[in-house]
Amino acid sequence: MGQILKPLYTPRYVPSGDEVAIIETDKGTMRVELFGKEAPLTVGNFVELAQKGFYDELNFYGRRDGDVVVGGCPITRPLRPQQVRMAVREQLRGIHPGMGDAGYVIADEWVGNPRNHHGEGAVSLAHKKSADSGSCQFFFSLADHPEYDDQFTAFGQVIEGLEVMHRLRIGDLIERVRIEGAHELPADQAAADDETARKATEAVDELLSRKPVI
Repeated sequence: MGQILKPLYTPRYVPSGDEVAIIETDKGTMRVELFGKEAPLTVGNFVELAQKGFYDELNFYGRRDGDVVVGGCPITRPLRPQQVRMAVREQLRGIHPGMGDAGYVIADEWVGNPRNHHGEGAVSLAHKKSADSGSCQFFFSLADHPEYDDQFTAFGQVIEGLEVMHRLRIGDLIERVRIEGAHELPADQAAADDETARKATEAVDELLSRKPVI
């Protein structure tokens, strides 16, 4: 079976540089400064998804001590914490956290990004091995990892709640993500003449309409 190519999407939300993400989890709340001026596509994408409720009720599905905590995969939406842990151990047939996306990909932005530093508390876009393959998944750096600076786009920094970040484990819940300082999203109707934007909107809407199946 050939690889399915996802459309390369340019987010319609243009950051002002003042956006701050409030990530509420069952372990506590974190405030993340978003690098809207330095990584406008990545931040614009994150804001669009957050404003639509995409991240709400997802679970963190990956953790390596001293390395990263990973979340944002829509496959985890219908799963309870124990089921996420079972799926990560490949004990739930056909369910593979980490394989989901928003139905599109966005361009990498680490080249020329002066804030693309993966220190403790950095928030970065996860992606597959190929270029421009990030979509919706993100990770927190639990320590300094300069080796990631030319591999992943850092688009934010935890400014409050580092202790919460360090408490996160596989199965923990993202209760809600909201954005302070964000302006309104462009109306979906504005994307009607842009086929890639229309398909991206439809893909996200379809994911959000899915009901739990487990």
